Amino acid sequence: MSNVHATRPVVDDEATAAVPTFEASGGDWSSIAEEAARLGEERIVVNMGPQHPSTHGVLRLMLEIEGETVTEARAGIGYLHTGIEKNMEFRTWTQGVTFCTRMDYVAPLFQEAGYCLAVEKLLGITDDVPEKASVIRVLMMELNRIASHFICLGTGGNELGATTIMTLAFQGREHILQIFELITGLRMNHAYIRPGGVVQDLPPGAVDAIREALVGVRKFAGDLSKLMTANPILKLRYQNVGYLNLAGCMALGMTGPILRSAGLPYDVRKANPYSGYETYDFDVPTGTNADAWDRMMVRFEEMWQSIHIVEQALDRLAKLGPHAPVMVADKKIAWPAQLAVGPDGQGNSLEHIKEIMGTSMEALIHHFKLVTEGFRVPAGQAWSEVEHPRGVLGVHVVSDGGTRPYRAHFRDPSFNNLQAVSVMCEGGNLADVVASVASIDPVLGGVDR
Repeated sequence: MSNVHATRPVVDDEATAAVPTFEASGGDWSSIAEEAARLGEERIVVNMGPQHPSTHGVLRLMLEIEGETVTEARAGIGYLHTGIEKNMEFRTWTQGVTFCTRMDYVAPLFQEAGYCLAVEKLLGITDDVPEKASVIRVLMMELNRIASHFICLGTGGNELGATTIMTLAFQGREHILQIFELITGLRMNHAYIRPGGVVQDLPPGAVDAIREALVGVRKFAGDLSKLMTANPILKLRYQNVGYLNLAGCMALGMTGPILRSAGLPYDVRKANPYSGYETYDFDVPTGTNADAWDRMMVRFEEMWQSIHIVEQALDRLAKLGPHAPVMVADKKIAWPAQLAVGPDGQGNSLEHIKEIMGTSMEALIHHFKLVTEGFRVPAGQAWSEVEHPRGVLGVHVVSDGGTRPYRAHFRDPSFNNLQAVSVMCEGGNLADVVASVASIDPVLGGVDR
């Protein structure tokens, strides 16, 4: 039930009478709009979304407008809720990867990495993860960061009416998705990073294929940068729009490009390194104007930095060679890695099956129990953080000593960053709401997990 009413302060001078205010508790904002219409007020409350092409998913924006000016803005979420975190409590620790990878579907490898880092802390095997597995994780995450920024920049341009920007961005992203398919078998929702390492090594020729793909990525990133940064219309739509200074960012818990556009070079890869990031050479780009334009520029520079990290990872893989392990040695934890695919491209090869079944009956039984029941994780809790394309992704896992998580919770950056909608949009034009939301770059799969 909603309780909506209008109040008008009692004043002596009718000319200075305050404008009526509207209060709401529960219910829906549509009732506020009805009350305003009944009183004959000029202000209008409109819904932007949840089915709207510029809200980056099923996001509902409740806007109170007076003419073309937004006087109040609120975000409504929950329309994509999947219950992923709850479902993870009913699956083994390894199966949990296949759930969390589907949260932020634009950057799935970061959820996988953050979750596995937390599980590895509970297991006490953080230092036992093979070097090659960590290098592959860094490689895949940085490629995913580039692909995610392509989506952010491209869809943002399309929402402002520039379809060419989107087509360029998607072409650049396609080079990366083809690499993901080559390595993991899937273009997204990979479940490739597992507790203890990765599912399997890079296939033959993958390093050369990635270097070749980077040529196309550089080309489209460069073309996109020239097209967007030299466009006078885009400058008018992005500059001095969606302003949120450093104090506002800190108060609202903003992270990622939003925080860095306000001048603070905070990046988990530098502040609290993981997967060997402290051994890579890269810079943390920042802005000064704290607006939508600076957020775009920060993301462009992050793409170039990610390409630089990918090149370093490829050089390390070349030195490690094709036979270095990619999964922990403890067979009580490690799922079978280095699988050989059969001629049908789906099942395991006959040689691999013979190796498993011919070793010993005990090994075959253990293989079966490990896959069906999972491994036990010591009781306790762990927290891990990774630098997601949208900000800090935190993962909190709790174990009661069983083969399934007692609790798995994710601090998704999109969820926190959406708090900035009202601050960025209120007082601006209605058309600027689109640019502001695009600069936040929310993905509702992560918000409604």
